[in-house]
Amino acid sequence: MATPTMLTQSETLIELEEQLGAHNYHPLDVVITRGEGVWVYDVDGNKYLDCLSAYSALNQGHSHPRIVNALIEQAQRLALTSRAFRNDQLPLFYKALLDLTGYEMALPMNTGAEAVETAIKAARKWAYTVKGVPRDQAEIIVAEGNFHGRTTTIISFSSEPQYKDGFGPFTPGFVTVPYGNAEAIARAITPNTAAVFIEPIQGEAGVVIPPEGYLARIRQLCDDNHVLFIADEIQTGLGRAGKLFACDYEGVRPDAVTLGKALGGGMLPVSAVVASREVLGVFHPGDHGSTFGGNPLAAAVARAALEVIVEEKLVENSYKVGQYFRDYLEEINSPHIDHVRGKGLLIGVVLKPKAGGARRFCEMLQTHGILAKDTHEDVIRFAPPLIIDEPTVDWAMPHIRDVLLTK
Repeated sequence: MATPTMLTQSETLIELEEQLGAHNYHPLDVVITRGEGVWVYDVDGNKYLDCLSAYSALNQGHSHPRIVNALIEQAQRLALTSRAFRNDQLPLFYKALLDLTGYEMALPMNTGAEAVETAIKAARKWAYTVKGVPRDQAEIIVAEGNFHGRTTTIISFSSEPQYKDGFGPFTPGFVTVPYGNAEAIARAITPNTAAVFIEPIQGEAGVVIPPEGYLARIRQLCDDNHVLFIADEIQTGLGRAGKLFACDYEGVRPDAVTLGKALGGGMLPVSAVVASREVLGVFHPGDHGSTFGGNPLAAAVARAALEVIVEEKLVENSYKVGQYFRDYLEEINSPHIDHVRGKGLLIGVVLKPKAGGARRFCEMLQTHGILAKDTHEDVIRFAPPLIIDEPTVDWAMPHIRDVLLTK
C-alpha cells in the first residue's frame, strides 16, 4: 500500500487558499513569510530576490527599520481618529509631501484606486465650477491600455476586455484615445473636456514608454484649451522611474498627480492627490472623504517613507542601477527577447510571440531564487526595491540570462 505523500508547508497553505479564497489572482506558487531589504523568504526556508516590489509599493524595501519604527511608535500612541477630529500627524505629512512635490494642496486617501476616484471627482467639479462646463456633461480623455484601478468607474474607461466583462453598466464621461498619440488627444478635446488623465509610463500594460515629447505636447494642449492635465504616478512616481516623477523626464508639471503604493513605505495603504489650490479647492466639507484617509498612523508612516526616499537618495539610485540593470538585459542574446524597455527600475523584457509567454519564464526565475511578474502575457517586468545595488544585480543576472536562454 502506497504511503500518502506529505505536503510541504507551502503546499498546505496554497491548498487552503485555493479552497477558501476567491480566485481573482493567479499568483506564483511561493508562500512568503518574511522580507528584509530586497530579499524575501518562503515558509519552506527558500530565499528570493524580490523583483516586483509589490507593484512598486516597496520602493524602500521590505521592513525598512525607519519606517517600521515610525509605524510602531505611532501605533502605540494613536492609530485612528477619522477626519471628524484633527490629529497631530496629518499636517506634518502634508508639509513633507508638498515640500517634496512642490504642489499647493493634498487630499489623502488609502488605496491608489481611491486617489484616482478623487482625481476624477475633482476634475469634474472643477469643470462645472471653474471652467463652466454644463452640468453632467464633463468629459475626461484617457488612453488605451491604461490601468488606473479596479472600481466600477475606473474599469469603465479601461480598454482591457477582461477588466470589464460582467461588471456593467459602466460610468459614462470618458473618451479613449491611443496611448502615445498626442494629436489624437488634440482631436478629442471639446469645450466639455475637463481633463486629460494619463500614465506617463503604462506599467500594467507592459512598461510602455510614450514617444519623446508626448507629455510636453499634452501640457501644451491642456494649457491652450483650459483643460486639466492629471498624471497617474501611483506606480511610476516616488523614484520608481528614476526621477521623482516620470513626468520630470520632459520637465512637465501636471495640474494634479495621483500618488500611492510607495507612499505607504510597504507598510500600509496610503494614497493622495496633490494639486494646485484651484483644483483641490473645489472640495468643501461633506463633498468627499474617507474614514481612514489621513489617519495619524498612515500620516506618520508616509512621512517616514518620504524621508527614506530623500535621505537615502533612492531616486538617484533608481536611475543609476536601473540603467545598469537594463544594460545587462540588453546584452543577453536570447532568441526569445524582442526588446527591453523601461526607465529607472521599472523595466520590461518584451518577448517574441513564439517564446511561449512570460509566465513560464517567471516560474523558471522562481526556481533560480528571483521573483518577477509577467504582464500582458508577453512581458516580464523587473521592478526591484530602489535600494538594490549593483553587486545584487551582478548576482541576479547570470540566473536571468540562464532562464532567458532556455529553449
